[in-house]
Amino acid sequence: MTGPGPKRESGTLEDTITAGGLTLRPWSARDALAVCAAFAEPGMERQADIATEQDAADWIRARQDQWGAGSAYSFAVTSGPDLLGGVMVSSVERRHLTGWVSYWTVAASQGRGVATSACRLLAEWAFSDLGLFRLELGHRVNNPASCKVANRAGFAVEGLERQKLLYDGVRYDVERHARLATDPAR
Repeated sequence: MTGPGPKRESGTLEDTITAGGLTLRPWSARDALAVCAAFAEPGMERQADIATEQDAADWIRARQDQWGAGSAYSFAVTSGPDLLGGVMVSSVERRHLTGWVSYWTVAASQGRGVATSACRLLAEWAFSDLGLFRLELGHRVNNPASCKVANRAGFAVEGLERQKLLYDGVRYDVERHARLATDPAR
């Protein structure tokens, strides 16, 4: 096996990552109102079905349950008291030391490098604290901003998954990216 091995079975709900003015921390019940507002923004309806504060609380509880099970690790991305977005490594597979990265930002944080910085921090944490070796992500090919985030966060393009996603009766191609623990940091 090449690269780091597992350092611990899972992260802890106390894990917090701070760098460059951003803080990544596990979601908490106090985030429900901010999550509800974030998912009310145009375009976010594809990320999750959150229409009420209770929906947001349920979504947060699901993230906490996944963390406890060691299957996914989701972080709120904040600066001071402000919620800027979220990042997550999910589909954690211990046999092959892999995970799937996803990210989103609120409209006010887009285009400011928040998603890129948060993805870098998440990847470094997943490699060092979870002992993962390979992280993957994908984005619709009609989403160039997400592609820029992936590239700038050190995720190399690996290929195209034709007509993978279906939204509102329209099929979308997805570009796949990956980052290895042995890839140079950016």
